[in-house]
Amino acid sequence: MADNTSLSAAKNAKNDEFYTQYSDIEAEMNAYVEYNADVFRGKT
Repeated sequence: MADNTSLSAAKNAKNDEFYTQYSDIEAEMNAYVEYNADVFRGKT
């Protein structure tokens, strides 16, 4: 059976949350818009 001690440790850790930075989201959104300006048209 596979060793899952690192997964168990992550599950039990209290500070294992990850937050995406706004600047990363903004950069990704700009890349989509550069590729196709209408990609988000009509979206909520």
